[in-house]
Amino acid sequence: METVILFAPLVGAIIAGFGHRIIGDKAAQVVTTAMLFLAMALSWIVFLGHDGQMQQIEILRFIQSGDLNTSWGIRLDRLTTIMLVVITSVSALVHFYSIGYMAHDENFSEEESYRPRFFAYLSFFTFAMLTLVTSDNLVQMFFGWEGVGVASYLLIGFYFRKDSANAASIKAFVVNRVGDFGFALGIFGLFMMTGSIQFNDIFAAAPELAETTLTFLWRDWNAANLLAFLLFVGAMGKSAQLFLHTWLPDAMEGPTPVSALIHAATMVTAGVFLVARMSPLMEFAPDTMAFVTFLGATTAFVAASIGLVQNDIKRVIAYSTMSQLGYMFVAAGVGVYSVAMFHLFTHAFFKAMLFLGAGSVIHGMHHEQDMRNYGGLRKKLPMTFWAMMIGTLAITGVGIPLWTISGMPIGFAGFVSKDAIIESAYVGTMGGYGFWMLVIAALFTSFYSWRLMFLTFYGEARGDKHTHDHAHESPMIMLVPLGVLAIGSITAGMIWYGSFFGKQNEVIKYFGGHYTAPAEELAKEVAANNPKASKLKYVMEDAPGEAAIYIKPENTVLHEAHYVPTWVKLSPFVAMVIGFLTALWFYIWNPSIPGRLAANQRPLYLFLLNKWYFDEIYDFLFVKPASMIGRFLWKRGDGSTIDGMLNGLAMGIIPFFTRLAGKAQSGYLFTYAFAMVIGIVALITWMTLAGGAR
Repeated sequence: METVILFAPLVGAIIAGFGHRIIGDKAAQVVTTAMLFLAMALSWIVFLGHDGQMQQIEILRFIQSGDLNTSWGIRLDRLTTIMLVVITSVSALVHFYSIGYMAHDENFSEEESYRPRFFAYLSFFTFAMLTLVTSDNLVQMFFGWEGVGVASYLLIGFYFRKDSANAASIKAFVVNRVGDFGFALGIFGLFMMTGSIQFNDIFAAAPELAETTLTFLWRDWNAANLLAFLLFVGAMGKSAQLFLHTWLPDAMEGPTPVSALIHAATMVTAGVFLVARMSPLMEFAPDTMAFVTFLGATTAFVAASIGLVQNDIKRVIAYSTMSQLGYMFVAAGVGVYSVAMFHLFTHAFFKAMLFLGAGSVIHGMHHEQDMRNYGGLRKKLPMTFWAMMIGTLAITGVGIPLWTISGMPIGFAGFVSKDAIIESAYVGTMGGYGFWMLVIAALFTSFYSWRLMFLTFYGEARGDKHTHDHAHESPMIMLVPLGVLAIGSITAGMIWYGSFFGKQNEVIKYFGGHYTAPAEELAKEVAANNPKASKLKYVMEDAPGEAAIYIKPENTVLHEAHYVPTWVKLSPFVAMVIGFLTALWFYIWNPSIPGRLAANQRPLYLFLLNKWYFDEIYDFLFVKPASMIGRFLWKRGDGSTIDGMLNGLAMGIIPFFTRLAGKAQSGYLFTYAFAMVIGIVALITWMTLAGGAR
């Protein structure tokens, strides 16, 4: 069953990519979509029926040389099953949605067979992502990691006739290579230190790595901290964390279904998965985890601030993705990996729905993406409106604070998982900084999300009147995926709350470990503010490699997060309300305020509109110097030196000797006899003068 889940998308990609001329374009779309729905159905069966125990399923042997063993296998544990349902569910719905969205694409003529190619790329992307999350060693993970990068390059640049799409695909590819270089160094370092790339061997060696020093870049480092940091550099690129994030907004140049696939459940979540998978190593790298927390919190704030003023509907949601990924890394950084996966799980539903909903708006508005040209669309696109409304309620965190039913909180998916992260951040490493950055980001998220809703669906129609008059609801094939995702956006947080953020012992058992201290005993110690509470022995009795995630005995963040002060629990809800009321004031009650505020605060407005000028800074520091070096090597190196000097000399010297040699080949016998005599004379002379003749 697991093998079918892994290879079904690949089979679909091969059939659509190479066999569409035989079976036809429509059949190619149906085959790839059917393969994804098969993988999705089997993934849910595996997820719901999995007992938490880790299994290793060998597929084939690959490279075996000395200590290096890169056999291809499936590592099936709770972490894997979570990713399987997220990836296959979103991908299957995106395939289904794409049948309608790509039916009359204006970027291609009807004679071009672009649809099978698009569906083949989608399926290959899904296969690469499944390869990544089912990997049983670092080389297999890197194979899937790079496969996702190649597929994203093809999908982002799918509209290859647009220069902006080509530039965006190259940018995504190059920026991710920077992160991948760090990831590769981390793999090399782990193999050098442990003699293995197998996860079980690396996890078992983690305590020893924490006591080992490694020399790198002319100084000594703690091996666990250094190697964990290098792995995280790879996660930074793939998950668009600050400094390696600039590719993500430009990825909007691809078709909207691509945006949903990349930003909701697959490529951008790979970095979060990597940190969770490597938790046995990360737990012994406190400095790196503090950095992860800091960067995640900063990313959440920066991305949310940029989203406040963006006008392209897809870019607003893209920066929202970047911000939400920051939340996930904060959770992982403070050691609550299950909560990071919880938000990854819920985020997939509402973010995919927001992107597909945005695609429905763009489709209905004849590919207009600027929200300033929308307005009053809720009556024209009623189903899309309600889908987007549910997604907005989920991402902004609407729920009933401090009220539960049998311990289960009541609220939309984002309310449950995001609050769990904020509460964990309060008690975790760098608690003050991480907590306040996330609360402020929650306020910003509420503002820009409701701004999107108000500008798109409320008020008077703006922009081209003809476009508004002919605005229409999307076909049912595009609306059905929105309905399915809406169910997950409403219920996913409440249903799986206990499994991801319940009692410490329940969460550990869910992810495959064993709890050795009663939960009641730990609760009493924490309630009494006993300093010994952090030393209680609740650990996984199995070896670290036997569980999906691993926490050290002194990591009590998951438990203590349930006992934060009431004002901490209320803070994200209050931030959400403030953001909603501000957006309501700005765009419904008094729409003239945003324009006046942008004029009065022009430098700040331009700073945010231009995305903190990261692209301009990178262009100045890296792009232009690289272009200058390349131009110098081209003009001076290739042009002047090679083509000019060397080729010039060659054009003069070689023909001269060629003509000289040609004259020696006269064809007369006496010429060759004379050459032989001269040769013998020269040889005798050399031997005589050199002392060779005795």
